[in-house]
Amino acid sequence: MNPYPPSLLIINGKGASNEQVRAAVNKFRSEGLILHVRVTWEQGDAARFVIEAQRLKAETVIAGGGDGTINEVATALLTLPIEERPKLGILPLGTANDFATACSIPAQPELALALAIKGRAVPIDLAKVNDDRCFVNMATGGFGTRITTETPEILKSTLGAVSYFIHGLLRLDALKADSCEIKGPDFYWSGEALVIGIGNGKQAGGGQQLCPGALINDGLLQVRLLTTEELLPALVNSLFSGEENSNIIDVSLPWLEINAPHEIAFNLDGEPLKGKHFRIEVLPNAIACRLPPDCALLK
Repeated sequence: MNPYPPSLLIINGKGASNEQVRAAVNKFRSEGLILHVRVTWEQGDAARFVIEAQRLKAETVIAGGGDGTINEVATALLTLPIEERPKLGILPLGTANDFATACSIPAQPELALALAIKGRAVPIDLAKVNDDRCFVNMATGGFGTRITTETPEILKSTLGAVSYFIHGLLRLDALKADSCEIKGPDFYWSGEALVIGIGNGKQAGGGQQLCPGALINDGLLQVRLLTTEELLPALVNSLFSGEENSNIIDVSLPWLEINAPHEIAFNLDGEPLKGKHFRIEVLPNAIACRLPPDCALLK
């Protein structure tokens, strides 16, 4: 008798033709595992497939794609009653795979699927934004957001994660700080922010450790701000290495509010969101995710 309940793999359309994924799915099916596969084509497909997972009695829903696909599947899982909520598995198939990489999820499809189907499930936090959006990994604002949202698709598909760095160098002439105020429990800051990182996970933008102290099960978000318009190499190194610097604000909060006099843009796991007001709060132990024992995002 198969010891593992059914699983449903929701795979981004871009990865549907991946031969390694096909071979891995066939391997597990040949071993008697029930692994349903659905391919997304447009916005909203993942949410529909998560509902279908309930009917299929799938214990695990596997997000096959990048950070955006993980976000879409995790957000859809939140809509289900907690007692009926499947576990989240991850099959990294995106350009940067920041969340999966920080979690030490294998890049090889067969190993990643084995973990997603058979691995231990642990409760993890999610972050809610303005009551209607979520992120699993990180929300970024400022210059970093403009890099990741404006990097051409052809550059990402050709060069992968390094494309963000290259495009960033090409856009140094576009450096501009965002004026805003940020407040949370026993915290207030107001000024010009060149980079804003709000991390449930540690890295974004193709491997940059913007929030190196973040954990996905501590009930907190790490907030890091670069508060100067003078982008010197040493300052950038401090931001991504975690070194102390007077121009970097670093605080951990269960919730925060951001207000700006003009519209500013945030990137939520690769998905854009613009506005003048943002309330971001942790949802502790929101979903269960199958992660390796050496996951560096767990306390």
